[in-house]
Amino acid sequence: MNGFAHQPVLRRETASLLAAAPGKVILDGTLGGGGHAEALLDAGARVVGIDQDPVAVAAARARLSGRDIVVAHGNFRDARALLDQLGVSEVDGALVDLGVSSPQLDDPSRGFSFRAGGPLDMRMDPTRGRPLRERLDEWDEKALARILGSLGEERFARPIARAIHAAWIGDGIADTRELAEIVSAAIPRKAWPRDIHPATRAFQALRIAVNDELGALGDWLAQLPRMVARGGRAAAISFHSLEDRMVKQGFARLATGCVCPPRLPVCACGRTAQWKVLTKKPVGAAEEEISANPRARSARLRAVERLS
Repeated sequence: MNGFAHQPVLRRETASLLAAAPGKVILDGTLGGGGHAEALLDAGARVVGIDQDPVAVAAARARLSGRDIVVAHGNFRDARALLDQLGVSEVDGALVDLGVSSPQLDDPSRGFSFRAGGPLDMRMDPTRGRPLRERLDEWDEKALARILGSLGEERFARPIARAIHAAWIGDGIADTRELAEIVSAAIPRKAWPRDIHPATRAFQALRIAVNDELGALGDWLAQLPRMVARGGRAAAISFHSLEDRMVKQGFARLATGCVCPPRLPVCACGRTAQWKVLTKKPVGAAEEEISANPRARSARLRAVERLS
């Protein structure tokens, strides 16, 4: 049985934008339950799959056993080094599906859920890094407010940070359910969002900080020229504005040619565009997919191609 049953979003669109086909080698940097990798394999591509979650790695290996895939445990921010270890010089495609997965949210023991009591952990990879409980020992009220405001885009970052810090240095916080109650109580009841739990943005911010998710995304974007072959493609699926903005800007930088001041009559920098953005606007899920998987509603897929 697959212990990491996760429904991938934009499965068909992702395989299409990556031009998956026989003879292609594609890196799936967030293997998860193997849904996207399976679509790439079905199109005839060979896949190198990596994931930082050991549970996901084990589940993907079981699901895709016998297929043309190499599976490794690691963070996509270290993709170039992992490819070197596997003896892969370059790939024809590179994919990341950002954010947290349904199995991680649904397992209280991972510490991501605000609906059930779980440990203050939130690590994607429980074998490395420091859990949330250790971070709360070092983050003061100002640091917490900064994290909640910048990474969670939380309007009430300051009162939430004040409440969390006071509780932590006081009697402590027992589990994620208590943390969610503290966050919710710090937000005026009339300001609670209608469509999401009031602690959603705060938990998102803390998770991103614990796992340095934006830092990892920046590292992956910077490595693309050293991973993707000429004529190859890269794609990213994001679920909130911070990730999508980073992907959009990162792909735009790759596709930038001359950077000379407009006043110069001719180019002096000699820089030419090495990449082409394939998605002027992000690709979203169709209504049919959203009906079957509501999580797909916020998914945004962008892609870029390295010119040959």
